[in-house]
Amino acid sequence: MASSGSDATGVRTPVIGLTTYLERAKQGVWDVRASFLPEQYLDGVTSSGGAAVLLPPQARPDAAAQVVLDGLDGLVLTGGLDVQPELYGAERHPLTDPARPDRDAWELALLRGARERGMPVFGICRGLQLINVALGGTLHQHLPEALGTERYRIGGGVFAENTVRVEDGTRLAGLVGAGELAVHSYHHQGVDRVGDGLVVTARTDDGLVQAFETPDASYLVAVQWHPEENSADRRLFAGLVAAASAFAESRQGVPA
Repeated sequence: MASSGSDATGVRTPVIGLTTYLERAKQGVWDVRASFLPEQYLDGVTSSGGAAVLLPPQARPDAAAQVVLDGLDGLVLTGGLDVQPELYGAERHPLTDPARPDRDAWELALLRGARERGMPVFGICRGLQLINVALGGTLHQHLPEALGTERYRIGGGVFAENTVRVEDGTRLAGLVGAGELAVHSYHHQGVDRVGDGLVVTARTDDGLVQAFETPDASYLVAVQWHPEENSADRRLFAGLVAAASAFAESRQGVPA
């Protein structure tokens, strides 16, 4: 008989945590701060065979992260507002989003804990930027000034379409194939100096970093685009869920 959280074959469903916003939200008569995340992220995980769990910012991020990660097999650092430039020693640009220190601290704590455990990590848009900063990298705070183009955020809630080139022989190429890939973009910041230990796996034709990963056995893949917006292509989510399944299996029988 399959155990709780397992399918009919007894294989445990991997539990994937997704970081969330904690922002003001309205529903009916209520106008309160709430944890929320676009449904597309959840669909990306569940349609790939994982169980999705929301991870809102916590008041005691370091302690909470350790407890939360004990119940997870994989982590998704999702998109959202800009990472604080103070975290990488830069002066704030006038067009940088207002600081969200609660979310930054929470995601940094989760990332540290996940890497200590060897837990698979997938970063999306802001997630890629946060990982880069956590590993000592820096960001361009406003790409139209740095690159002279608005191609990555056309505004109005409409995703821009761009083409990235994926490097052959990378983990990313193993998931989506090498060469050109059409993606959905919505960001005005991007990687400047690449963080320590990260290998760039995709760029656009203007040289902007569009993806990176770690070269070691640990699973850390991050993309600057929004794969959750492409419902016809779940390969990046499937890659994370597969890595999380292997991670869960490796932990079975290990004393807590």
